[in-house]
Amino acid sequence: MKIVLYIILGIVILVIGFFAWFFTFYLTVPEIKLNAEMSETERIEAIDIWFQNLQESYKFNGVVFFSKNGRILLSKGYGFTDYQKDKILTNESSLRLASVSKQFTAAGILRLIEKNLVNLDDDVKKIIPNFPYENITIRNLLNQTSGVPDIYLELAEKNKEDIDILTNQKAIELIIEEQRKINFKPNEKYEYSNTNYIILARVIEIISEFSFEEYMKREIFVPLGMNNTRVWNLLSDESTFPNKANDFNNLKGNVTELKPSFIDGVAGDGAVFSSANDMLIWDRFWYQNDLISEAILKEAFKKPELLNGMKSDYGFGWLLTENGMWHNGAWLGANTVIMRNTNKKTCTAIFDNSSNLFFDKIIQELGKVKKVDNM
Repeated sequence: MKIVLYIILGIVILVIGFFAWFFTFYLTVPEIKLNAEMSETERIEAIDIWFQNLQESYKFNGVVFFSKNGRILLSKGYGFTDYQKDKILTNESSLRLASVSKQFTAAGILRLIEKNLVNLDDDVKKIIPNFPYENITIRNLLNQTSGVPDIYLELAEKNKEDIDILTNQKAIELIIEEQRKINFKPNEKYEYSNTNYIILARVIEIISEFSFEEYMKREIFVPLGMNNTRVWNLLSDESTFPNKANDFNNLKGNVTELKPSFIDGVAGDGAVFSSANDMLIWDRFWYQNDLISEAILKEAFKKPELLNGMKSDYGFGWLLTENGMWHNGAWLGANTVIMRNTNKKTCTAIFDNSSNLFFDKIIQELGKVKKVDNM
């Protein structure tokens, strides 16, 4: 018996040792070689070379955007648009944003408010018939303080035999049918939920009488001139999206295709694609634009007060910090992050489409040297 226990213990130690080695030594990226004597141009060149080296060593495949004071410092693609490696990524390539999409959904709601079609404190039951939860407002959904259980993916999987392509409408119907108990009272606490944002997308569809994709195109992307940004899911026409990059797996150069599944007909929590160059427009939008008044826009960056008097750090599709705001995302092969320092007027966006195991290490290295905000 002791021998068996020793064998099991040995196996456990080996497994723990392997993972410790894997995360400590394998999942590493080189340091960015910068020093205080470098000019801004030299620092940008060093970071550009760093990303080139990451791509060549199969540790990055995506696009990079840095700006300061509304001026692009670096906007470039590194690698390929898909697993076939027949097209090169550029700053005009459109990559999946995953949960970074939530701030676009928030902008869509703010546009409805600007047009006096909805209010932040409207009850969702007023808009969605038979919505099963009481006293939940649009603001609660945006701030992730609704208490609505994050169950749409679970319910989709449970009912997948009856679903061809999951849509926002179908997802809401499943939630209504389920009648799952609420997790907590509205405003009791913050709890991140993708379901909150597909509900918001459905609110947009009901009020505007357009699909979420069409509404965002008409009311946000086209007016702003974001030519490489759009909502795309399994309901979309891919032939009209020439710059779209696809997700894939890339393990040390061994690549395989990644395809969306039946659940990728929803939008709101994700499904926006955008380019590096369009991030300059997007950053400017949140300072001032012709679509949404400054007073309404500022609502996105107010920390919500909870029932206990504490404040949450989640705004409208943004995580709020002392110096600005940020958000990240991951879905299929996408890993994404956008960071805005509103004190220094900088914006950084990194989008990868290759199931990148090194993505967090890359972001940590950029943050560690503290050069992104100082450019």
